[in-house]
Amino acid sequence: MVKLRLKRNGKKFNAIYKIIVADSRSPRDGRFIEEVGFYNPHSKEIKLNEELITKWLNQGAQVSDTVRTLLKTNNFYQNYTKNRSK
Repeated sequence: MVKLRLKRNGKKFNAIYKIIVADSRSPRDGRFIEEVGFYNPHSKEIKLNEELITKWLNQGAQVSDTVRTLLKTNNFYQNYTKNRSK
């Protein structure tokens, strides 16, 4: 199963997370298919590539709980589900 989830980067006590598409069996910081955004928890900065995320969600990728929360705070998830139900 393919999932959208976080991959940890950065220094000790200064983590930055990349939002990636990866096989659910691969390790957290292991192999991934594609990078679709990043999240900096210190500055609360979120950058998403909405076209790639939409592409992967349409192909059946699952979303981790944390990434779903990030997508909701960026109002992407509500727009995606609203457009999908039409």
